[in-house]
Amino acid sequence: MPKVSAKDTKKSAGVQAAAKKRTKKDPNKPKRALSAYMFFVQDYRERIKAENPDATFGDVGKLLGIKWKEMNAGEKKPYEDKAKADKDRADRENAVYKGNAKAAKQAAKNQAQAAADDDSDEDESD
Repeated sequence: MPKVSAKDTKKSAGVQAAAKKRTKKDPNKPKRALSAYMFFVQDYRERIKAENPDATFGDVGKLLGIKWKEMNAGEKKPYEDKAKADKDRADRENAVYKGNAKAAKQAAKNQAQAAADDDSDEDESD
């Protein structure tokens, strides 16, 4: 068996220590956008827990996944709309955070266009 020198162990210990260090998270960085499924989970978790009081955390997650898969596109649409709006918000806030004024304006324009489309959809259904 080869002999390990003190120099080798110090070097490998330094590499391990460097790998374990994390950079500090910027508290001003905007939150990531939530997916449609996460909006659904926020809405349904309490209902599932009430229906299954003895279910563990993992069991509740599995039941939520099953419920999500059983839903049709029409039932998922409100959550998908929320996700799209949240993505627009996150894009806009990230652009402002990164100092990219052009991207911020484009994200705001996209959000305004989406809002106008939603308003025209509601007018047609009335």
